[in-house]
Amino acid sequence: MADDDYNDLDIGYEDEPPEPGIEEGAEVDADDNDNNDEMAGEPIETEEKEQEEPTERPRKTSKYMTKYERARILGTRALQISMNAPVMVELEGETDPLEIAMKELREKKIPFTIRRYLPDGSYEDWGVDELIVEDSWKRQVGGD
Repeated sequence: MADDDYNDLDIGYEDEPPEPGIEEGAEVDADDNDNNDEMAGEPIETEEKEQEEPTERPRKTSKYMTKYERARILGTRALQISMNAPVMVELEGETDPLEIAMKELREKKIPFTIRRYLPDGSYEDWGVDELIVEDSWKRQVGGD
C-alpha cells in the first residue's frame, strides 16, 4: 500500500458508539462541587454496630501471671528502658534496665495489658497491675 492509501482509512472502529452528548432539556448542574463540599463536614451515617463498651464478664483465666508472661513483660520493658523510655519508679542507683523493669513489676507500675486468648477464639485482657506476680527467684533462694 502506498502512503496515499493511509489517508483514506478511518482509524476508529466501525462499531464504535457515538459519544453521548448533553440531552436537550437537561439542566447542567454547575453546583455539583458546592454540594460535595457541604457534605464533607457532616458525618456519614452507616448501619454498622455501634462501638459498645466492653462489659465486665467473669473472667475464666487465673489471676496469677505465668512465668512466660513475666519473662515477656520484663524483657519488653527492659528493652524500652534501654531505649530511654520514661521510668515509672524512683531509682535508687539501679542502672541495669532489667533490674529497673523488675522493680517496676514488683510495684505494679508497668503500663502493659496482657491479652490471653481462649480456645473458643475470644480473649481476656488483664492489666499488669491486676495480676498477682510471684517472684520465682524468691522460691529458689528460700525467701518469703
